[in-house]
This record gives sequence, structure tokens and C-alpha cells, in this order.
Amino acid sequence: MTTQSPKKGATGGGTAQARPGLLARSLDGIERVGNKIPDPFVLFLILFAIIAVLSTVMSLSGATVEVPGSEDGVQPVRSFFSAEGITWLTTSLVTNFVSFPPLGVVLTVLLGVGVAERTGLLTALVRRAFGGAPRWLLPYVASFVAVSGSIMSDAAMVVIPPLAAMVFKAAGRHPVAGLLGAYAAATAAFSCSPFVTSTDALLSGVTNAAAEPLGLGTYVSPISNYFITLAIALILSFAAGFMIDRVLEPSLVRRGIARDKVRAEAGTEESEAKVMDPNLTDTERRGLRRAGAALLLTAAAVLALCLPPGAPMRNEDGAFLPESPLLGSVVFIVFMVLLLPGVTYGVVTGSIRKGADLALVMGQTVKEMSPFIVLAFVMAQFLALFNWTNMSSWIAIQGAEGLEATGFTGFGAILCFILLAFMVNLFIISGSAMWALLASVFVPMFALLGYEPGFIQAAFRIGDSTSNVLSPLSPYLVIMLGFLRAYEPRAGIGTVIARCLPFTVVFTVLWIGVLAVFYFGGIPVGPGMNVRI
Repeated sequence: MTTQSPKKGATGGGTAQARPGLLARSLDGIERVGNKIPDPFVLFLILFAIIAVLSTVMSLSGATVEVPGSEDGVQPVRSFFSAEGITWLTTSLVTNFVSFPPLGVVLTVLLGVGVAERTGLLTALVRRAFGGAPRWLLPYVASFVAVSGSIMSDAAMVVIPPLAAMVFKAAGRHPVAGLLGAYAAATAAFSCSPFVTSTDALLSGVTNAAAEPLGLGTYVSPISNYFITLAIALILSFAAGFMIDRVLEPSLVRRGIARDKVRAEAGTEESEAKVMDPNLTDTERRGLRRAGAALLLTAAAVLALCLPPGAPMRNEDGAFLPESPLLGSVVFIVFMVLLLPGVTYGVVTGSIRKGADLALVMGQTVKEMSPFIVLAFVMAQFLALFNWTNMSSWIAIQGAEGLEATGFTGFGAILCFILLAFMVNLFIISGSAMWALLASVFVPMFALLGYEPGFIQAAFRIGDSTSNVLSPLSPYLVIMLGFLRAYEPRAGIGTVIARCLPFTVVFTVLWIGVLAVFYFGGIPVGPGMNVRI
């Protein structure tokens, strides 16, 4: 981002170019560094090559690894550039990809999300929530909807903010407060939600893949962080609503920011109103009622399989923890909870008229996921090589021993890890790519220090979420700037970041505070997922 030189006046003179402020210079630096980082696909190819070379060098030097408590004894670091290594890759390439834990789980959940979203169910729910909220409650409703919006995946950052702006304006409140407040809540709290989302499925799969070589810790399911994500989602929803109401909106009023759009392309507002109108039609309301009934029936079916003594969803001891068919069926339950109401809504509203329509909706969802599938292929090969060579265990053990030697193994180490994730997230905007990179080292490292992989995953979510609004590399920041310039033509990226920065600060402090409560209180972060192994 560069500062434009002022235009010359009528007399032909000019003014000197002002030196950018500290914020602008910092953003310029982040953008320059970030632009030099390869695309995640290329990045993991480079990492694959680095591990291949390093494993060969370490194997030739006789490096070995011994996992504490393991019955395997001393294991050598395997060389990729060897007959064994080349044979391993050629015979396991497909298996590495197909068995990549996040792949099937994420695709299954997103098939359900795609049906619920493309039939219009999720958008109707958001519109219904806004349309029924009184004026004084709007900031808190907008915040809760935005925080919960991650169930719509990245679409939440595009759909919810302009809808919030429209509802704020209709209620006599400042539309820019709704726009930026909802955007800040949706991005800085993206990894927490009162619902189980595709993000939970994705992170848990990567975590299990990273923890597998050591065999330490409890299996991480999509609900292994649910207790802490539910708690922080409620807290951040209230905090964001408070900041919109008491900080952001008063600031916009003091600055005299326009409440009306100063520009709009022909037909844009009309088409936008049709999509974003918070007032539902009779058909849409009927669709929501039928979808709600389908949801209740689904919940009743799950309860019938869980509550009676000897129910099939219980384990052999008649309980649900630490493992049970219920926990193993989380992905199936989430899929059905999204699919059945989505199909019901689609049938009522006419977006699904025959079976082929449902197949088409699912096919379109998979098509949109093609970039993830391609990235998953190379991520799977990298993680498989990292584990097969024993490099992951070697790095984890060396790192854990180093932390133990310095005595830096407590909550301070967790905070440093959060800070690292916070900073890396400024440059690597793909959450799956970043977690695959960090998890491969830090999950086994902290497991050796006695921390559950699911707890380290919960800590990662803080840094991964709260710095989202600060990354000038995020495509949604550019989209949000476009929305904002309809009200403020002179607004820049720094404008969006500066107004959302207080949300990042508050969210980070609150989220770390909640994590500290779970840590020092020894409270499980999710069903069967304690802080310590």
C-alpha cells in the first residue's frame, strides 16, 4: 500500500508527499513480506523438499530418535533419498492422500453446509435473527450472528456484514457500525462458535495426524474443543456487541461518517435489498418452521439412541466418555443436522424440486472445495513424509528437551505459542495450511511436555482467529473495503484495520483469559479432552 501524491493545484504548484504514519508503514511491511511467501500449495512442496534433504543428511550422520515411554526403542531417522524412501513414496502416494484425516471429515461436513446454505436456509436464519431484534439489542444480535456465522464458512464474512449494515440503518442506527462490527466479530472470532463447524472437523483431523507418530494423548474429535469454544463464543458475542454499541458507533457519530451510501451502481441496491431484506416472505417463514421441525425430529432420533440404558450410542460401560459410538458419530450427526433441515427448507421454498437438484447442490459444494482438495493432497504428502522419516519425533523431542532444560514449560510457553500463531496468521491466511505447518512440530512437542493435543489445538485457535482482521493479505479485507467505500470513498485498508483493531485486542485478552481459567482450573476444553495427558 503506497501513499498517493496530492494532485497539483490550479496554479501548477504541488505539495510535498506526506510521510506515511507508523500504522501505514507497518502494513506496508506486512504486505511486502506476505507477498513474498509462496502460495500454500507451493509452500508445502518446498517444505517436502526440505524435509527430504534434511532427512537424508541426518540419516547419513547417524541421527536417531527414542520416544519416551515407547516400546519401539531407538529408531533411526530415515532417508528419503534412498531405495527405501523412493519406494515408500511410490507405493503410498495414494494412501497418504486418501487417509489424510481432515479430507473425508471436512468434505462430509461441507456437503451438509452446502445444502443448508445453497437452499437458502442459513441466510434465512440470519435474516430472521436480524429482523426480529429490537433497536437496542441489534449490536448484540449482530455480534452473535457474526460469531456463529462460521458455520457458513468464509461466506459469513461476505453475507453478514452488509446485512447488518442494512438492518442498522433501518433501525435508525449507524450502518457502518453494523458493517464493521459484524465483520470484526466474524473474522476475529472465526474459530469459535456455539455450533460444530467444518473448522472443527478440519483442525481435529490435522491434530490427529500430527500426534499419531508419538501415540500420546487422547483422540481429537470435532467436539474436543466444544466447551471452550461455546464459552468464548458467548463471551465474545457480548463483548463485540458492547464495543459496537459503546465504542465503534459513538466514534463514527463523532467523526461525522455518512449514514447513507454516497455512491451505488445502477440496480445494485435493488438487487442487494432482495437478497438482504431482513423481512422474510410467507414461504420462507413456512420453510423455517418446517426446517425447525426436521431439526427437532433429528435431535429426538439422536436422543433415542443415547438416553435409554444400553442404548447403541453408549460404550460398553454405559457411558459416553472417554470414547463411545456417540463421539465417533459426531460428523454423521452434524451432517444430518445440516442436511435434513436444509432439504426440508429447500423443498418448501422450491429451491429443491427433485432428487437431481439435491445432487446438483452437493456437486456445486464439492466444486467450490476443489482448491482445498488440491491443497490437501500436497499437505498429506508433507505430513506423511515428516512422520515416516521420524523427523517430526526428532524435532519434537529436541524442542521438548530444550524447553524442559530452561524450565519454560508452563502457561508462559502456551502464550508464546499463541503469539507465534498470531504473527504467522498475518502472512499465511490459509488456516488449514498454517495449522498443518505448526501442528506437525508443536503438537508432538507439547505432548511430550504432558499437554493434550486437543488443548494445544484450542490454544492455536486464539492466534489463528484474533489476527484475521489485521492481515492486509486477506481477500475479505479488500471486499470489506469495497463495502465501506460506499459510505466513505476515501477509506483505505488502514481505515478498516484501525477500526477493527480494538476488537482484536479485546478478543485476544478475553480468549487468553478464558484459556487460563480452563488451564489453571483443570477444566476439560471439550468432552473427554483435558488440559494434561
